[in-house]
Amino acid sequence: MGELPPLDLRAPTRLLVLTGAGVSVESGLPAFRGAGGLWDGHRVEDVASPEGFARAPDLVWSFYAARRRAAAAVEPNAAHRALAACETRMRDRFLLVTQNIDGLHMRAGSGRVLELHGSLWRTRCSGCDRPPFADSSEPTATPRCDRCGGALRPDVVWFGEAVDAEADRRTRRFVKDAAQAGERLVFLAVGTSGSVWPASGLVRYAADLGAETWLANLDEADNAGWFDHRVLGPATAVLPALLEV
Repeated sequence: MGELPPLDLRAPTRLLVLTGAGVSVESGLPAFRGAGGLWDGHRVEDVASPEGFARAPDLVWSFYAARRRAAAAVEPNAAHRALAACETRMRDRFLLVTQNIDGLHMRAGSGRVLELHGSLWRTRCSGCDRPPFADSSEPTATPRCDRCGGALRPDVVWFGEAVDAEADRRTRRFVKDAAQAGERLVFLAVGTSGSVWPASGLVRYAADLGAETWLANLDEADNAGWFDHRVLGPATAVLPALLEV
């Protein structure tokens, strides 16, 4: 990787960060979507789709209970902590958008976090408009809603579902606000495959509005050609250097 000069993040520069599974892998969490589209040995359509939940909700809950156990057993790493420290320094000039559902960014101290794909630590009802609620349980059978009796499900975005609309709106608003104010914007993607839409398109959206774009990845992402700057290396080494924390 060599010596990395830190990013110039002096005011009024804003920093928008997108993180993916590669950041959490360095805490010991596997990237569940592996070879052949399998998630921890299960077909994606069986454990990460509305259709899979309708067919076998107990299997889905067993899968997510295991993911909760795995996430609870690991700790935030140096990359998570570097982002939290950067937020402390930059305050509202900083925004973190994550595709991860494990909650490690918040455990590291980050507060300005938008979870595009939901949270492993929330549950919602599939049958009524009951608001999602905090939940760290590990059910072995499908829990039921105490309001309508419907099946409860993890509050995560499955394949075939739209990302959190409010998170997407606030992300784009952050970019637009920087452009309208004539402020320098840096977009930094870390640990992402560059293959999952709409997160993979954020770099183009930011660049079209004048952002300087950086990719920090262990391997080249599918959308690497859209970035101005690319740094290959582990996030736990790259982020502390880039963010000078």
